Amino acid sequence: MSPADRSASDRQADAVAALRRIAFLLERAQASAYRSEAFRKAAVSVERQDPGRLGVLETTGALATLPSVGARTADVVAHVLRGKPVEYLDTLEEEYASSTLDPAAALLRAALRGDLHAHTEASDGSTPIQEMVLAAMELGHDYLAITDHSPRLTVANGLSAPRLRGQLEQVAALNRVVGPFRVLTGIEVDILDDGGLDQEPDLLDRLDVVVASVHSKLRMDRGPMTERMLAAVRNPRTDVLGHCTGRQIKGKSRPQSEFDARRVFDACAEHGVAVEINCRPDRLDPPHELLDVAIEAGCLFSIDTDAHAPGQLDWLPAGCERAAQHDLDPARIITTWPLEELLARSHR
Repeated sequence: MSPADRSASDRQADAVAALRRIAFLLERAQASAYRSEAFRKAAVSVERQDPGRLGVLETTGALATLPSVGARTADVVAHVLRGKPVEYLDTLEEEYASSTLDPAAALLRAALRGDLHAHTEASDGSTPIQEMVLAAMELGHDYLAITDHSPRLTVANGLSAPRLRGQLEQVAALNRVVGPFRVLTGIEVDILDDGGLDQEPDLLDRLDVVVASVHSKLRMDRGPMTERMLAAVRNPRTDVLGHCTGRQIKGKSRPQSEFDARRVFDACAEHGVAVEINCRPDRLDPPHELLDVAIEAGCLFSIDTDAHAPGQLDWLPAGCERAAQHDLDPARIITTWPLEELLARSHR
């Protein structure tokens, strides 16, 4: 079908899709948030326009007069509306296609069904839930857990109990329209200094997934840190131990926390708490030597992206590579399990 044969609304949808795809690929490549957000904001603006008016603006060279549309994003829209290739998008797609996995990691990636750790603009993510869900669906996921931060992490705009309750209503509404895809309710709950979980227990009981992570006092002495983590792992509401060492290996680096890994991972195995294999390029947590300890302890695992933007949901291959390097049995990775089996293991 030639561009002339496509309706104005179809061409508009293509332009919106191109802008979102560019944003996705920039997020995946760890480009600056400013760049990717520019394309996402432009996509929202273009989507809100009347298709006929959009065509007039393209014809008159006035696309850049739209809110949140600049010269570069206007150029993308104009090319799509005219049925011409978008060189910038093609370049990004070529870079994306050039990334390959070894066979074992590729098989594991194909076996993954979803992601249990993702953030939205409700805390410190960059987009609404709907954008994260759309990206997860396009990646072929069966489900995505929304795990925004808990209230004590004020620097990340952690959710108070009333805000989290409001999010649960939003997720319920989404699930009525996105099936058979499933949006899972969740939280990345802060592990308090004494090992308690930073949210109301009754509210945690309502969630599908509780990821418990240490975000404060990361340099705590080894003994107290071990006891702190053990208390969180033994809590029946904890499903996943998030980025266990808290390390940062890129940008503003941060050394890993010190704790008795064998005791903590033995407790994870005993209580059915999955150890997260965090795929963020600046974390890649746990380190290889601790991953060995967790495997030997008999732990379950969850390969998660800890995504804060839609394109970051495609960081799962990094965790698959690490798991494959350790010959980790896919059956021990809960994100390969069918959704019904995954939810059945919940402590709630």
